[in-house]
Amino acid sequence: MKILFITNKFYPDVGGIEVNSEVLAKHFKNEGHDIRLITWTKDKGDRVFPFTIIRNPSIVELLKQHFWAEFIYENNPCLRLSWPSIIFRRPNVVALRTWVSRLDGSMAIQDKLKLSYLKFSKSVIAVSSAVRDKCWPKAVVIGNPYRSDLFRVTNHEKRLKEFVFLGRLVSDKGANLAIEALNNLNEENKKYKLTIIGDGEDKVILEELVDKLKLNDFVTFTGILRGEALVECLNKHKFILVPSIWAEPFGNVALEGMACGCIPIVSNGGGLPDAVGKAGLVFKRGDLNDLISIIESVIDDLELQSQLKIRAKVHLKEHLPNVVARKYLDVIES
Repeated sequence: MKILFITNKFYPDVGGIEVNSEVLAKHFKNEGHDIRLITWTKDKGDRVFPFTIIRNPSIVELLKQHFWAEFIYENNPCLRLSWPSIIFRRPNVVALRTWVSRLDGSMAIQDKLKLSYLKFSKSVIAVSSAVRDKCWPKAVVIGNPYRSDLFRVTNHEKRLKEFVFLGRLVSDKGANLAIEALNNLNEENKKYKLTIIGDGEDKVILEELVDKLKLNDFVTFTGILRGEALVECLNKHKFILVPSIWAEPFGNVALEGMACGCIPIVSNGGGLPDAVGKAGLVFKRGDLNDLISIIESVIDDLELQSQLKIRAKVHLKEHLPNVVARKYLDVIES
């Protein structure tokens, strides 16, 4: 089948949608489909892909590609790239990878247009039950894939560090909660350690909080890590904390940590409970005391830790790239 794969951004841009677009497009190609990917990202980077990429298309080029296609797959609504599908009446599937709203939950004109556009879709896929329930109740829920070729267990020895946080250092991600929880736990003469991976506008504020709480010997800021350096760091830790204040549409960092052998402890907002399934622990979003309580319930319970790791193996299989891609193709080919 000739599939036109639409994604607002793509490599060399970095982000969740970019990664998911690459994973899915490759596997669609591997399943024998003829793939052309169209994106607004202008830069080509230095990597070669097994499918045609059309970057920053003109209106003529956009119409040409839609005319070529037998099917349209849209990896998150992108009306400026997808509108010709209405003219040519091509069947299409749209995946909702995030909320169709503003950050504060309000609906702008473009959000209302996107929801109206979904009515013309053959099917809609949502990355979590939370996204489905809020945006499109008829959507099929298919969780995100993770990069299984990269994120894996490399350390089979005893892990000497307790907690790791991975994400942008902004208020919505809740890194301050991780620091405050560590402070509370260490007041009982514990010497737990926290590693913070990432960068962002709140880094100085978080460093000042660490200094104020006298946790400099227990909290390490690594900055941004990628590739094998990130995998190596994750493999040194027992737990990954994902204390997001914002309701995450899904939460791939939880899967990535889990794949590297960390037990995820996540807030209950948005799609994070879906991301960890029965292989992680969930606390009330924004509630420091509940986060501390959940940590205390598991940190010395080796039996519970063992059960969660066994469940993780089963859970991760459902998020392997080939498995997720096959679920998408089942919807597309139906």
